[in-house]
Order: sequence, then C-alpha cells, then structure tokens
Amino acid sequence: MAERGKSAKAKGATSAPAVDPAVGTDRRNGRHKGHGEAGKGRPAATWPMTNKGRLERKFYESELARLDVELNRLQEWIKHAGLKIVVLFEGRDAAGKGGTIKTISASLNPRICRVVALGTPSDRQKTQWYFQRYAEQLPAAGEMVLFDRSWYNRAGVERVMGFCTDDEYREFLRSAPEFERMLQRSGITILKYWFSVSDDEQERRFQARLDDPTKRWKLSPMDLESRTRWVEYSRAKDEMFAHTDTKTTPWIVVPSDDKRRARLNVIQHLLSTIPYKAVAQPKLKLPARQSDVGYVRPPVDTQTFVPDHYGG
Repeated sequence: MAERGKSAKAKGATSAPAVDPAVGTDRRNGRHKGHGEAGKGRPAATWPMTNKGRLERKFYESELARLDVELNRLQEWIKHAGLKIVVLFEGRDAAGKGGTIKTISASLNPRICRVVALGTPSDRQKTQWYFQRYAEQLPAAGEMVLFDRSWYNRAGVERVMGFCTDDEYREFLRSAPEFERMLQRSGITILKYWFSVSDDEQERRFQARLDDPTKRWKLSPMDLESRTRWVEYSRAKDEMFAHTDTKTTPWIVVPSDDKRRARLNVIQHLLSTIPYKAVAQPKLKLPARQSDVGYVRPPVDTQTFVPDHYGG
C-alpha cells in the first residue's frame, strides 16, 4: 500500500462532482445526487497514464490513499447515522469485481463494512424462497455490505448454465425489482455495479491465472465454460438489464479493462452517491503503561516460538 496522502478537508454533505480518472471528465448518473468531498480531483490533462493508456501505479496509489481517508469518513458516518448500505458487484468472470471489493474494504472496519461471497446453495437452501439466503446477509443499522455476486446469479450463471427452470427465471425477473423496492422502503440504500470487461482482456486475465499458481484458485471450471458461452452471457445480461435496470435501483456500468481506473471510479461514485459528513472524533491520548512491580515473567525457554527463518 502506498504512503497515505493528505485528503481534502471535509466540509460536510456538500455536493461535489464525481471525477472520472479514465477520461478526466465529470460524470454523474442523473438518478443519483451525491455529496461529500471525494469527487474533487485535479484537472483532466494531468492524469498520468502509461504507454498502454492505463493509469500509472504511482498516481493510482496516491489517489487511492486520498480516497481511503474519505471511505473511512463515510464509514464513520454510516455508523453514526445508522445507515444501511448494500452494494452489489456483478459482471463477467475476471472483470475485476473481487479486486475492487478488496480495495474498498482494505482500510475499513470489518464490523462495519462486511463482504459477502456466498457459495453454491445447499440442498436445504434450494428449497427456500430464492432471496432468503441473501436476505439473511442484509445489513443492520450502521453497516455496509458488499456482495461479491448476489441474487443476480439467477439471471446470469443459473440461466446460462441451466441451473434454474424457465419458470424460476421468469419469476426472478418479476420479483427482483419488487424485492429491491421492498428493501428500499425498509431504509436500505442499494447500489448495483456491473463490471464490463472486453473479450481480449478477459482472455489475458484467464491466461495469467493459468500461469500463476497463486491465482489458479480464481479459475474454476465454470469460468472456463463461460468463455465458450460468451454470447449467451451477453444475451442474459441484456435481458437482465431490460427487467432490473430501474429508476430506483439502476445498474451502474463500470468499464474495467484498466483495473486501476475501474477501482478509483467505483470509489468516487460510491462516495458521491451516499451523502455523508465528517464525524467529530474524540482526541485520544496514549496512557502510560502499567507498572510491572510484583510481576515476574515466566522463563522464555518455557514457551514455544515460531522458527526464525529470516533472522540475522
């Protein structure tokens, strides 16, 4: 992680544009009126890019350090105001969802910002109301939940791979918008991000996973099968958008061939969408250590230590 930079001074819930480092323009989804200071950035012409047209690492890390401070301010506001936030991350395999989630959550309190990545449903869960196992993961007051894939599995992988019936699929398309409206009426804020990656870039990332033993776990047989069904997934995504890209819970598309730009853009959008204020923090003073008068430490040779493989 880069050295933490200085963040802009928070001025409360004042409106600010969400600056897109990808092209240097101010972008705001017309259905989201956000607040906060995070969107304030430098002029477009100064975004440093590599020869391949991607954000330079040094700038990315310095900008991320600044945004990390704002994410922590948002986190404190969520806790202070008792907000309930749900953020869905969907998209093709290797589109950058997991990396963005890790980037957002890395500096946050896991008791406030919780990541949910559910596995294959059990036999019992398959007999439940479809949304039930996701509803169990929804936030209480003062929490933000990041879903690494969500109930939209039914409209994507389950539809394409034949894991649900036609009736179950059609019922999902009818039910999902109402389910989300119900959550909103209960006081939950929902954001839905769709990560869009090109065919060539996905192939490059898949190949990197094949060649790197530390990334092989990311490549499942289902991921490989998705390459042979690229067009079917495209049709499924289009159909899903047609039924669930609503005014109250729109899909926010994230071009993600450049992972650094995608991560910064999502964080910028998240911060600009949820109104927040800087919460006053109490001044803390480190107390003096308790005196060890009367305490005798047990002999060191009575304890078991991890072997020091790298000592001098």
